[in-house]
Amino acid sequence: MYKAVIFDFDGLILDTESVHTAIFQEMFQSYNLEFPFEEWIQNIGTQSDVSIYDLLEKEIQPIDRAELKRINEEKLHTRLHTLKVRPGVEHYLKEAQAMNLKIGLASSSDYKWVSGHLSRLGLLDYFECIMTSDDVVEVKPNPDLYLLAAKELEVEPKSCIAFEDSANGSLAAKRAGLTCVIVPNETTQHLTFPEVDYRLSSMTDCALSDLLEKLTTIKQ
Repeated sequence: MYKAVIFDFDGLILDTESVHTAIFQEMFQSYNLEFPFEEWIQNIGTQSDVSIYDLLEKEIQPIDRAELKRINEEKLHTRLHTLKVRPGVEHYLKEAQAMNLKIGLASSSDYKWVSGHLSRLGLLDYFECIMTSDDVVEVKPNPDLYLLAAKELEVEPKSCIAFEDSANGSLAAKRAGLTCVIVPNETTQHLTFPEVDYRLSSMTDCALSDLLEKLTTIKQ
C-alpha cells in the first residue's frame, strides 16, 4: 500500500525547535518577563509574520533587535553544533531503504539550512528529494510542500506516509492526502494536533515495518 515516506526536518529529525525555544525563553528571562510559550509554539512548523522580537516588544520597548539577534544566533550555532539526530530516525531511514520505500523530505525551512544539517549528521544521501521553502510560495500548513514531494518521488499522496512533529506540519500532510504519523518533541508535545493517523512518542517505540502494518490495518 505504502510506497514512500516523507520526513519533516526541524523538530522531527533534529530538534532545533526546542533549542530555539530555550534560547528565546532565556531572552525573556533576561528582561524578567514571562515567555509567551503558548503563543510562540503556534508558529512552529510554519513561517509567521510575527517574530519572537515582536512578542518581546509587546512587553518592553525599546529593544536592540540587532544585538539580541546576534546573541541568539551565537547561542544557536553553539548548541546546534553538538545536537544529535532524534532517537530512531536513522533506523527508520535504513529500514525504509531496506523495504525499497522512496524517501523524501518536506520542510518549511530553506534548503541551505536543511541540507547543511543533514550533511553534518551524515543523513543527506538517504533522501531522494528535498522540498523546502525555496520550492513553494506557501509553506505549511499549506499542502504544497507535501504535494510537490510526492510528485518528485513519482507516487500518489495516498501512498505516502508523512512523519511530523508539529500541528502546522501535520495539517499540511493531511490536507495533501497523506497518512500522517506525529512524533512530537519536548516542545511540540504541548500542541493540540489535528486528526492524525498515528502518534509515537519516539521512533524507537515501534519499528517502521510494524508501523506500516498498523497503518495498513487502520486504513482498511
